[in-house]
Amino acid sequence: MVMDKLKLSFSALIFMAGIVGSYMLSDLPTVIRVLCVLIGFALAFGMLSLTEKGREFIQFGREAIVETKKVVWPTKKETAQTTGIVVVFVLVMALVLWGIDGVLGSLIRMILGVGD
Repeated sequence: MVMDKLKLSFSALIFMAGIVGSYMLSDLPTVIRVLCVLIGFALAFGMLSLTEKGREFIQFGREAIVETKKVVWPTKKETAQTTGIVVVFVLVMALVLWGIDGVLGSLIRMILGVGD
């Protein structure tokens, strides 16, 4: 348990070192700075994978990928139809709310005796 916490802390420090290194090397080309961050990330991820929480996180990621592959994505036609329905619904609701706003505004002006 204590070793896992130390590994997690060390992993965070490695990742932050990669980011800080990128800022400290600001006079070097962007490619080198990006590599610095990526190497820090890779080392931090490697250290993270040695902890129980890290292994659980990696397993969760694998399961998420498997579940994503099971998703049945809509066809282009279904997507266009659904988008059309949403657009029409939004326009109808906008008109309804505009009408309600106009009626209530007129009612309030009539009650307060303000306006025309």
